[in-house]
Amino acid sequence: MTTITPILAIDQGTTSSRAIVFNDKGKALHVARQEFPQQYPADGWVEHDPEAIWSSVLSVTRKVLSQTDQPPAAIGITNQRETTVIWDRDSGQPICNAIVWQDRRTTDVCESLRNEGHEADITARTGLLLDPYFSASKIAWMLDHVDGARARAVAGDLAFGTIDTFLLWRLTGGRVHATDASNASRTALFNIHKQCWDATLLRYFDVPEAILPQVLDTADHFGTTDPEVLGASIRVGALVGDQQAALVGQGCLQPGMLKSTYGTGCFAMLNTGGKAHESRHRLLTTVGYRLNGKTTYALEGSIFMAGASVQWLRDALGLLDSAEQTAALAASLESNDGVYLVPAFTGLGAPHWNPHARGTLLGMTRATGPAHIARAALEAVCYQSAELLEAMADDVGKDVTTLRVDGGMVRNDWLTQYLADITKTPVERPALLETTALGAARLAGLEAGVFNDLADLQHAWVADQAFIPSMDESKRQSRLSTWRRAVKVAIGFAKDSCNG
Repeated sequence: MTTITPILAIDQGTTSSRAIVFNDKGKALHVARQEFPQQYPADGWVEHDPEAIWSSVLSVTRKVLSQTDQPPAAIGITNQRETTVIWDRDSGQPICNAIVWQDRRTTDVCESLRNEGHEADITARTGLLLDPYFSASKIAWMLDHVDGARARAVAGDLAFGTIDTFLLWRLTGGRVHATDASNASRTALFNIHKQCWDATLLRYFDVPEAILPQVLDTADHFGTTDPEVLGASIRVGALVGDQQAALVGQGCLQPGMLKSTYGTGCFAMLNTGGKAHESRHRLLTTVGYRLNGKTTYALEGSIFMAGASVQWLRDALGLLDSAEQTAALAASLESNDGVYLVPAFTGLGAPHWNPHARGTLLGMTRATGPAHIARAALEAVCYQSAELLEAMADDVGKDVTTLRVDGGMVRNDWLTQYLADITKTPVERPALLETTALGAARLAGLEAGVFNDLADLQHAWVADQAFIPSMDESKRQSRLSTWRRAVKVAIGFAKDSCNG
């Protein structure tokens, strides 16, 4: 009889929490998912209730564990990275809502640091750009806007964490305050070359060191769960940012391999091996993962609005009942009829990094209907992906030959084919789309001894379908050219609005 070794992955995302029990072959045995509310208290502000996140994680985790015959060998936690939580060390209670990665309220803080001449130094130390996207300015905002918070932080009474750290704290009953190098590298406080919190960065952002977690390897011993929380003491073997988890889950473990995840946002990540590759196109240099003290780096391009644009069509405009309808709507048109959506609802990410830009819909006529707007939302994801791939290819001096994709959006065959067409790159979709959770599980299994080494993880990747480019080159170039003009209009409008 074959022995099955279960591994639990907790995948805490921007709009929902998942728990998946995998076997050691990468098959999902039990899955649970729960959405939680998004909060938009002001223009450009996005918040989560940390207790709602914790409740959703606890619910889905307990559900899958109740369906599992034996305790998991380990738990891997993956998360929405830059989203920031601060809580009281004694009570464990958050001092305010979490500030989500999409939030733009600290734009002025970042611009002040830029005007003071610190941007180049921040980028050199962190591999990141000076942008509200990252955690550092969010931490400072919380400390300055919650009564008494800064004094309590300096005194060591408060703890900061990205969502992985907050969940670890809760799961271990407050015994472990730690993160991993991949998540630490997204805070703008972590020196990716020295692999430590950086005193100069702490001074720039006015963040006290006493608030920060310990930084461990991505696969490491992060303690065990409190039996009162999950009913058992289970080893936590990995913490990893969601995009880095997908890099592992997609088997992109050699330099030059590329994956792109299409969830709430879109994130393309290129493995660059042991070299922290500096981008000429405002892409991010980040930690892919750190194992046994050895760091693997990556280049990353971030698109803020991917699935979130479809969510907007459904929830704000009421054009859809479900995201699945977009494929049929897009396919119902022979062309886009000149309609383009620039989904800069919270600014533009790579390679533009313009926090002031706002969403723009162009090219409409009286004939424009819901199908045109739905198609424009899907096409926008592909155009932005093409920009990222072009920038990466130029940075590393070689074309991308294959793109591995994952995330809920690529269940849409129309979108995935258009992505191949507009990027002029073969697109491979894996048999299992939950590659983020799979990556976390496999890293936890690696730490627990279920897997021997990275080669075991790479060989386990299985393709479902390949999408081959078929669009006429002149049509492709025409659509990309029109997209670039649309982006210029959106940025230009933002500048005019700021001046007005």
